[in-house]
Amino acid sequence: MSGDPLSKVPRTGLAGLKENWQDDLLSGFLVFLIALPLCLGISMASGFPPSAGIITAIIGGILVSRINGSYLTISGPAAGLIVVVLDAVQSLGEGDAMAGYRYTLAAIVFASALQVLMGLLKAGRLSSLFPASVVHGMLAAIGIIIMAKQIHVVLGVTPEKGSLFSTIAQVPHSFLNLNPEIAIIGLFGLVILIIWSMLKNRTLKMIPAPIIVVLVGMGLARYFDLEHEHMYLFLPDAHFLPHHEATVGPKFLVAISENFMSSFYFPDFSKSFTIEFWEAVIAISLVGSLESLLSAVAIDKLDPYKRHSNLDRDLTAVGAGNLAAGLIGGLPMIAEIVRSSANVNNGAKTGWANFFHGVFLLLFVVLFPRLIHSIPLASLAALLVFTGFRLASPKEFAKVMGVGKEQLFMFVVTIIGVLATDLLIGVAIGIVTKFVIHMLRGVRLNNLFKIHFVIERPNADSILVDIIGAAIFSNFMALKNALAHLEKGKTVIFQLNNAYMLDHTVMEFIHDFQHDYEAQGGKCEFLGLEYHDTYSRHPLAVRRMRRDNMSRRKSDHYGLS
Repeated sequence: MSGDPLSKVPRTGLAGLKENWQDDLLSGFLVFLIALPLCLGISMASGFPPSAGIITAIIGGILVSRINGSYLTISGPAAGLIVVVLDAVQSLGEGDAMAGYRYTLAAIVFASALQVLMGLLKAGRLSSLFPASVVHGMLAAIGIIIMAKQIHVVLGVTPEKGSLFSTIAQVPHSFLNLNPEIAIIGLFGLVILIIWSMLKNRTLKMIPAPIIVVLVGMGLARYFDLEHEHMYLFLPDAHFLPHHEATVGPKFLVAISENFMSSFYFPDFSKSFTIEFWEAVIAISLVGSLESLLSAVAIDKLDPYKRHSNLDRDLTAVGAGNLAAGLIGGLPMIAEIVRSSANVNNGAKTGWANFFHGVFLLLFVVLFPRLIHSIPLASLAALLVFTGFRLASPKEFAKVMGVGKEQLFMFVVTIIGVLATDLLIGVAIGIVTKFVIHMLRGVRLNNLFKIHFVIERPNADSILVDIIGAAIFSNFMALKNALAHLEKGKTVIFQLNNAYMLDHTVMEFIHDFQHDYEAQGGKCEFLGLEYHDTYSRHPLAVRRMRRDNMSRRKSDHYGLS
């Protein structure tokens, strides 16, 4: 952008609609093409009816886009919530899927009330208290769980019921006993997604891969006549293999009512006083809020106009959307990263793109419900397996390892903790591990939750921020709040020769602060970093003061007067 970028920032509200409706309408349509199959797949993987995900995305688009605090995020169901919602359905339903669904709707209503309350109490900033490696470990564990469960659907096989590790152990058995027609549809979808992720052509990339997977799947389903139950004899003339029989039919297609109004279900609050119910409430509220806030922050970094979301307002809006969804049969929603990134790349300007994506979804389910019924489950499962892989890919491990070995250790501990127990306990194990590592590295008990810093103004143009002791993920909130209120356009000098420990979360925060402050005409300088050793070559790695400098005292303000 040339000239003053602030003069070109798109307007909001009705003025923004009038000014940018063409860009937002196009982006909203392209996002709708991505959202439709993902909403169906996420909903069924969560133990909800297929229509539940679409209900949520419609509310996220039409309602939440009008009241949220962000500009380019797309609100809807997300893969990251599959695990907590499915756990709630299974634990509350005790074998009765419909009862579990309605009990979980009640849990969503309570969780959404908590989210609204957190937003009103301005708790959006609390997302910073979760160490990045622990959050990424949680998401990677979710990715592994999604892959473990959905690969069986891709292959057309139903595994025997059991623990998560039992489901993983049955993957080789499912490959050996795959349903050939269903596996062709599912594996074809995976191949398309892999090829599309490697494409460099911008024009082709504009066509959403999920819709291609669904269209190809629908074509193959028609070719294999999945509308009618029949037996398929695999390689009947091959004598070196036993005859492998496979049954195919409508059960491998999405089951959805032709009357969208019949898709609404109401919550059952009769389990509101059980421990399992409140475990579900806390898990849905915590994971949903955390993911939503992280997505909003990530999309802000992609926004070409450098706008900043109001995280507290965003959390309140998502909570209000979840309240509406929970009352009529929908999944919980978040600000979803994949659809939001596509929204930015498609040239969206305002929140009206989110609104239009919701309108397109509503029109589609009202006008073309039979088309949804012809989508194979294997195609949707392929989308989820690919999503799960991206959450837990080797690149994620390498990225965390690049920051430092202790980050990788916390990342892996969190993954194992989530897989072996559940999401909340796994995250707690990861956070406790981080505390233990900090204490082993010399962080004092009185520094674990309390930070010491001084802000001075040595002259009209400079602000000195002197950090004393340890600045770590669990104590830097006061510093974050203080820096948020600094005057713009000054030179902010971080004096760090009195800080004996700066962890990765704080280094990342300072880096982001510098980027944002300088983008608004200010300047940042760092003094005293030369007295610290780092635990890896990553620029934002943990920094610890060298022992020979531990006794160093601040003697002056480095020439400032």
